Amino acid sequence: MSAPTLPAPGPDGRWADRLVTLADLPIRDELRGSEPYGAPQLDVPVALNTNENSYPVPEQVVEAIVAAVRAEAAGLNRYPDREAVALRDGLARYVGHGLTVHNLWAANGSNEVLQQLLQVFGGPGRTALGFTPAYSMHPILATGTGTAWVDGRRKADFSVDAENAAADVRKHDPDIVFLCSPNNPTGTALGLDVVDAVLAESRGMVVVDEAYAEFARPGTPSALSRLGASPRLVVTRTMSKAFALAGARLGYLAADPAVIDAVRLVRLPYHLSALTQAAARAALAHADALLATVEAIKQQRDRIVDELTARGLDVVPSDANFVLFGGVGDQKTVWRRVLDEGVLIRDVGLPGYLRVTAGTPAETDAFLAALDAALRDKEQKPA
Repeated sequence: MSAPTLPAPGPDGRWADRLVTLADLPIRDELRGSEPYGAPQLDVPVALNTNENSYPVPEQVVEAIVAAVRAEAAGLNRYPDREAVALRDGLARYVGHGLTVHNLWAANGSNEVLQQLLQVFGGPGRTALGFTPAYSMHPILATGTGTAWVDGRRKADFSVDAENAAADVRKHDPDIVFLCSPNNPTGTALGLDVVDAVLAESRGMVVVDEAYAEFARPGTPSALSRLGASPRLVVTRTMSKAFALAGARLGYLAADPAVIDAVRLVRLPYHLSALTQAAARAALAHADALLATVEAIKQQRDRIVDELTARGLDVVPSDANFVLFGGVGDQKTVWRRVLDEGVLIRDVGLPGYLRVTAGTPAETDAFLAALDAALRDKEQKPA
């Protein structure tokens, strides 16, 4: 018997053929009217909307992961190592900066890491400060943990400077500050002067989200170098992007050992499966092979920046594996026209702007051709 097929949800991610709706349920007031997070998952020839690594996992790494998972399979009747010590040790050796297993923590994607930080340092009566536009899950996770959210200020070029950031911390007195470097969706990186200024003004935790750090241009600093300066600094990263392991769901943080102890207070029992730990350890053992595509992706990112700039568009300089560009007019219309050409990019909700992931050379070719078609249609339409 074949498995039943679920009806397709509507554009808001909900199913319409239900007698009971969210309005009928006693959900928390602050969640009413919210929409679930999620980029469109469409079957298209070229998907460049979620900042995945377009290159598949190399065959030798696939074999290593399969062997590691197979070795764990016979023992799945037992719980995994709830402290993930071997994995954390591998992550510490990867990130360097003199860090040890006691400075690293891992979870199911950086989203769970961020949620755990909010669970232990945020919550009802506490406030988180971020600088939007930034990673949209930050305020969603804050709401989910009952943490109030306030916005800081970005400049017109989407940058954050030390003076304004420090002033926003003084104004709002947050319990947690979120900084993104490189920032999603803009691709802009932070100077360490911003991190230093926020740490100096803040009484609470400062979380620097470095999910795209491996794609940064030469000379772009990492907040990892500041970890010894304050026990309130946390740097979060992921294996989803540069490591091409989005499907494995493995994120991690680096911080003072006391922060690790604090997060352990709220972690779920055995939160990382034995299979996840085994796959991630195998990937770390083959980090060079997995990271071999990073430079190729950066070349395509820089190519996109150059090509879009030559077309007269407003391109934001990027240290990530994606490019934010504006000057397209009605971004929803252009997004749809690009999709009609078989290329899926991202409408991040900024009027006049769209975001595209840097992928393979062929994917860049397809994107540029689709965008040119969309812009031609826009110019040909009567005013």
